Amino acid sequence: MTANPSLRKVINTTQLWGIAVGMVISGEYFGWNYGLGVAGTVGFIIATLLVSVFYVAFIFSFTELTASMPDAGGPFTYATRAFGPKVGFLAGFSSIIGILMAPPAIAAALGAYAHFLHPGIPAIWVADGAYFVFVAINILGIKESANLSVVITALSVVELVIFMGLVSPAYETQNLLAHNSEIRSSGIFAAIPFAIWFYIGIEGVAMVAEEVRDPIRTIPRGYLLSIGTLVVLALGTMILSAGAGDWRQITTSDYPLPATLAMVLGPNSGWARLFAGLGLFGLIASFHGTTIGYSRQIYAMARDGYLPRWLGTVNPRFRTPHWSLVAGGVVGLLALFSGTTDKIITLSALGTVAMYLISLVCLFALRQREPDMERPFRVAFYPFLPGLALVLGTICLLAMIYFNPLLSLIFAGLMAGAYGVFLWIGPKDQRNAVN
Repeated sequence: MTANPSLRKVINTTQLWGIAVGMVISGEYFGWNYGLGVAGTVGFIIATLLVSVFYVAFIFSFTELTASMPDAGGPFTYATRAFGPKVGFLAGFSSIIGILMAPPAIAAALGAYAHFLHPGIPAIWVADGAYFVFVAINILGIKESANLSVVITALSVVELVIFMGLVSPAYETQNLLAHNSEIRSSGIFAAIPFAIWFYIGIEGVAMVAEEVRDPIRTIPRGYLLSIGTLVVLALGTMILSAGAGDWRQITTSDYPLPATLAMVLGPNSGWARLFAGLGLFGLIASFHGTTIGYSRQIYAMARDGYLPRWLGTVNPRFRTPHWSLVAGGVVGLLALFSGTTDKIITLSALGTVAMYLISLVCLFALRQREPDMERPFRVAFYPFLPGLALVLGTICLLAMIYFNPLLSLIFAGLMAGAYGVFLWIGPKDQRNAVN
């Protein structure tokens, strides 16, 4: 009987940066602008700064775990080692919800951008087509996928820099501060999911850690370069867009950057249409990156018996988890047809932040239980920095639950249902361990 082939270790620092930033960069192109609608510009800036501090603290903490345990399971692996299979399942499935709900939101924006460029093209056709194209690309091989991520991500970053250059002459602080009613904590907390959208997905690097060449050096470099890039792009894009004109015009758009250029340069501006075309690069980069991420998380959990075993097989020719890619694509297409973009974003944020909190608790537990474990990277200012991330992350999760009770119940129901399926179909040794 032929053994199931393993994943290839081929990813370098540049490719890891491309995957990490690529997973996230669509958050600068759409989605964040819904936060302006619920909190105003000042409230949303406060929410974004809060979330930015959280992510910096979290990534420094998460890097310690990823560098110590470079496994495709990521959070699932950390939680299983720290607390056993029950908590491992909770971390893994939370991660799957977070990263699996990102592609449908991105696909919807891809369709909206394409429809903006060519109104005769139905947005849903483009969204559906993205799934078929990028699942196929990712089946062909991780090295090829990583190289594509670097190219598309670099183009996306350059495009955002050009955007900021085009709108900065129109920026006025009075525009940024205009039309703000009284700043309320409720508005700030309600805007948190959309501030998280600026960064959501960066943790997906953990899912490709098993395919990284020289993980001890590559993973810390890739993570820290990525979070630095994203903080600058997130704050620059949001503040300049909100201060370039009447920010109320972009609060419900799935293509806020072309809409901002049209507001600044005129509705018939060639720059706005050109940017909408180039803006597809940023969306493609994130769609491509999150497709890599969800497939590896599903693969790792299935390989260990937490999901059907056939999802944990690797294609013998391309050495990629082909069935995990296909299954995640089917779920994403169903989500695409079932919800609006802001709801999908919020559901993704709920799963992701739940996984963040479990991972942070794992960091503390492993420091106590396994003090001699090899840690190529250690988080600075321990325990203050991971403690700060844990407090801020808890605030973010509680705020999302309070302002989105129905979506929170849906998330809890999905978690309970998946856990029940695991108890039914999982291998006997794992079921006994969980019970």
